[in-house]
Amino acid sequence: MIPLSILDYSPVDEGSNAHEALWQTTELAMYADILGYKRYWVSEHHFVDSVANSSPEILMTHIASLTRGIRIRSGGVMLPHYSSYKVAENFRMMEALHPNRMDIGIGRSPSFRIVNQALNEGKSKHPDYEQQVIDLKKYFTDNTEMDHRFQRLIATPQIPTKPEMWILGTGERGAKVAAAQGTGYIFAHFAKPGKNGIQIVKSYVANFQPSVFLQRPKTIIALFKIVGETEEKAEDLAKAFDPWLYFVELNLQPPYYPSVETAKSRGFTKDEEEKVRQNRKRMIIGTPTLVKEEIQSIIEAYETDEIMIVLLYQG
Repeated sequence: MIPLSILDYSPVDEGSNAHEALWQTTELAMYADILGYKRYWVSEHHFVDSVANSSPEILMTHIASLTRGIRIRSGGVMLPHYSSYKVAENFRMMEALHPNRMDIGIGRSPSFRIVNQALNEGKSKHPDYEQQVIDLKKYFTDNTEMDHRFQRLIATPQIPTKPEMWILGTGERGAKVAAAQGTGYIFAHFAKPGKNGIQIVKSYVANFQPSVFLQRPKTIIALFKIVGETEEKAEDLAKAFDPWLYFVELNLQPPYYPSVETAKSRGFTKDEEEKVRQNRKRMIIGTPTLVKEEIQSIIEAYETDEIMIVLLYQG
């Protein structure tokens, strides 16, 4: 049976607030732990009012302290904004507190221009993304033998275990880095579904180089899934998701995740409706039976090891 994992954006529902959203995330993680989900991921989003989590490391530690067996992961840390050394220290600290339960998911999303400026203020030079991944690999494995600009440097605390390392992506570059460095690869099917994604994943598998992290390639496919007891209920939930996704992608900053009633009353213009129709191709919508069949088809197409479900829920 293919393991299931969850990615939670910690959405702020209409009429709610960030405090409640983060506790909804906590409660859902605890329930997922009981149900036997393999991993619980939390995202990193900046300057998005409708998403509560801007610091995955803090939320991960909080969730890990209230769960027992489920692996906790960043989905993901936007590495170009940060020092690889400090990221390694943060995750080694979490792994020290919760051994064999921490994963680091790495991304390189550019985010909003003003966010990039604020997070990188005063920096005159940025390391290459792949070099940052190599740096993390060094710090997680205590490698002082490799030719490196900080050859003698190690990350503390010193512990016998290390986080699992995964690279998130939608294109060939991330897949190439993951294959070359021997990390797991997560393909965001919810962002770019289609045959090209299948080829990218197959390329990662074909070019994978064994490492201290993995001896064989491992993939996870991430999906937008909206499920209801009936097709009508699922469609209602999708109608609430439609405007949120539309406005987020236009950088228009929705203040909350809308209710079904608000979404229905607002409606769309003809131009907006076309974009919504395109976005619907990125989602799996329906009853539990239909959604299960769709997920099984994706598992077979990608020949993946694991499925991650992106949850956006109503409070």
